[in-house]
Amino acid sequence: MKSAVITFPASNCDRDMIVALEKITGQRPVSVWHGNAELPDVDFIALPGGFSFGDYLRAGAMAARSPIMAEVIKRAEAGVPVVGICNGFQVLTEAGLLPGALMRNAGLQFVCRDVHLRVERADTSFTNKYSRGQVIRIPVAHHDGNYFADGETMSRLEGDGQVLFRYCDSKGAITPEANPNGSRGNIAGIINKRGNVLGMMPHPERLIEPALGGTDGRNFFESILNALN
Repeated sequence: MKSAVITFPASNCDRDMIVALEKITGQRPVSVWHGNAELPDVDFIALPGGFSFGDYLRAGAMAARSPIMAEVIKRAEAGVPVVGICNGFQVLTEAGLLPGALMRNAGLQFVCRDVHLRVERADTSFTNKYSRGQVIRIPVAHHDGNYFADGETMSRLEGDGQVLFRYCDSKGAITPEANPNGSRGNIAGIINKRGNVLGMMPHPERLIEPALGGTDGRNFFESILNALN
C-alpha cells in the first residue's frame, strides 16, 4: 500500500504515523511537506496530529489553506481514502471535507489519557477488522476536541451512519462521564457520506504493538490495508 503523510508546521505525530504505517503495511510512507502543491501517486493519505501553525487563528484553519490541501481535496473527491487524526480531523473540517467543527474542550483543559471508544460500524474501510459494538482503548491528547455540528447536520450524520466511533465507558455505555471533551453525541470519529474520508480525535497510531502499551489501534490500519487489497 503506497501512502503519504502530510506534515504541517508544528505537526508532532507525523513520525508516529509513518512508523505505524511502515510496520503494518511493510512500505514506508512518503513524507509530504504542506507547502508542496503535488502529491505522489498513493493509495492512502494521512493528516497527522499536532498543532499546525501553533493553532493560531483557529485549530486547523491555516493548515486547511496550505498549498497541499488543494491536492488532498482533489484526491479525496476522486475516492482516495484520507484520514485525519486529532489536528488532522480539525484540518479536514476546516477544509470542508467533513462537516462540523472541533471546539475547545468543554472543561477548557488539555486532555491526555486513554479513553474507551465504541465501534459503531464494522463495514467501512477503516473499521472492517473490528466488530460492531466492540469497545477499544485508544489515547487522546487535545485541547480542541469538542465536536460540534448543528441539529440538521447531526441528524444527517446519525441517519446516514457517518458516526464510526463514540466515547464510551469500559462496558460500551455512552455516558457524559465517558466523554472527555463534551462532543455532541459523544462523537469521537466520523466519515464523509462517500465513506472514504475519516476524521477522529483519538490516536490509533499510538497503540499498535505491546511495547506501546496495547494493540487496539492496530486493526484500524489493518482495516485500511484490507480494504485496499
